[in-house]
Amino acid sequence: MPEYRRVLLDGATVETVRDGDELIAADGRRVGVEDAHHLPPVVPSKVIAVHLNHRSRVEEFRIGLPDTPTYFHKPTSALNAHRGAVVRPEGCSWLNYEGEVAIVIGRTARNIAPDRAGEYIAGYTVANDFGLHDFRDTDAGSMLRVKGSDTLCPLGPGLVTDWDFRGKRLRTLVNGAVVQDGSTDEMTWDMHYLVADIARTITLYPGDVLLSGTPANSRPVAPGDVVEVEVEGLGRLTNHVVTGPVPVRTDVGAQPTESEEVLSTALGGDWEFRGIRPPRR
Repeated sequence: MPEYRRVLLDGATVETVRDGDELIAADGRRVGVEDAHHLPPVVPSKVIAVHLNHRSRVEEFRIGLPDTPTYFHKPTSALNAHRGAVVRPEGCSWLNYEGEVAIVIGRTARNIAPDRAGEYIAGYTVANDFGLHDFRDTDAGSMLRVKGSDTLCPLGPGLVTDWDFRGKRLRTLVNGAVVQDGSTDEMTWDMHYLVADIARTITLYPGDVLLSGTPANSRPVAPGDVVEVEVEGLGRLTNHVVTGPVPVRTDVGAQPTESEEVLSTALGGDWEFRGIRPPRR
């Protein structure tokens, strides 16, 4: 399966193809995989994410799914890359990882049938759909700041083509310990369905990204933590969490909150444990 990566090489953005432990540019220049400065593998015009899709996540929240998927938008300013720093703003406490598979569009798609959707997919990459739940009370409908704040959309390390999404294992690790362990087979709506559904009314352009949902056990991480998302056949996306250089301004807008909605969502829908909380990190 070919794998393509975007990296900084001699100060310029370069498209490369992976060859073992090296990345090769079109002009023949080579850089080691471990030495490369990675960029997001694609440049999307938009990033669209499904709210809930994996059955284990639905069961964790003790809810039922609607008949069809619902979605939210992550602005492109949230894009991040393999080995990039994920910022938890000063004054916020509830930053959660969500390991996912990202679908990358390869051809302009509009009003296509699900059984043809695969023809419009360039390939897949690994994603971490971080959520800043401190703003969940004010952005519950749009999820704009919850999921769209700067650095909260790492993608990478590369774009893999000719990858069959069926039956693939997905794991998230925090500081080396496995915290999410799921499979693409537990998705209620598969990759082709998601692409066709969105493309009914929203034109998808080459490079656009759709995030396909996370398994159970999304939990908060703190500055200093290393978060890795590993998808069978796609590789491992690694990021570390840092504290933002400045606090969230208090002279404008809604402020971070710690309501039961915030806490129970950040801690996995643990409605039966209200009032029993782990210490804040």
